[in-house]
Amino acid sequence: MAIITFRLNENIYLRDPQTSDLGQSIIRESIVLIDAQGFEQFTFKKLAKSIGSTEASIYRYFENKHRLLIYLIDWYWTWLDYRLEFAVQNLSDPLEQLKSSLKILVEEKKFDAHFGFVDEAALQRIVMAEFEKTYLTKQVDHDNREGLFLPYKEVCKRVARIVNQINPGYTFANSLISTLLLTINHQMFYAKHLPSLTDLKPNLNMQDELYTFCESFILKSIAK
Repeated sequence: MAIITFRLNENIYLRDPQTSDLGQSIIRESIVLIDAQGFEQFTFKKLAKSIGSTEASIYRYFENKHRLLIYLIDWYWTWLDYRLEFAVQNLSDPLEQLKSSLKILVEEKKFDAHFGFVDEAALQRIVMAEFEKTYLTKQVDHDNREGLFLPYKEVCKRVARIVNQINPGYTFANSLISTLLLTINHQMFYAKHLPSLTDLKPNLNMQDELYTFCESFILKSIAK
């Protein structure tokens, strides 16, 4: 099976980690460590030990761990955007496009063999727990000017365009979908860690229940 790579914003990294075995090891093992320990406890020293290399070698790819986190999360949104585009390309009905997109957004992610150095299931857990740390910072405006949040914005815009096709008179499509994406992350996180804040239960039906909630939320919001 062919391995696919994404071209991410060059402002995030010093050297594209997808272009070397060491770089791919940095991505693979950083996902493992952040998923297991959390971003606060994650360090380049621990990562270097895990990959059998040096901190200096990691700094040749990323100037700090915050940029590495942005890279991981941008990769996730880019991968999701790729999947959304593929899912709706043969659907002409905007409502069916919306439903297909929702299923992808709410599903529990699994390993994608097209990207052997990324554990998408672990990366989804990182996005749930750490995504907002990438932009709730003092340097958010600078990072935004550098285009570091474009993959997330592209996912929002893609689904918002579908909403506008369903109801061209609805004027809050971008607000609705950006809220939806955060809601999906929050509800899955709450179900696993803060259960009193959600009606979802972490069981085999959780994704189906989340889909039903999100579909109702969107369709009632955009009803003509």
